[in-house]
Amino acid sequence: MNKKKKILVFDYKDPLALYSFIEGAKITPARNNGLKSKQQKQLRNAIKKARNLGLLPTHFQSYDDFGRPESISPKPFSYK
Repeated sequence: MNKKKKILVFDYKDPLALYSFIEGAKITPARNNGLKSKQQKQLRNAIKKARNLGLLPTHFQSYDDFGRPESISPKPFSYK
């Protein structure tokens, strides 16, 4: 059988997708979210970059006020 690999691209400009991998203020571990180590590193780097740019909050208390992040663009990108 051919197993198809899931290709996940973690983009720092998409805070909604990154937010699902955060519990409280911590990044969920790979054993809980089912990612491989290389994917976990890509996720970690994308979340760090988004936090530095202010797209995601950095501290635990700010998640109470921050709520769910908004999408940056009103329309999703489409490829023709």
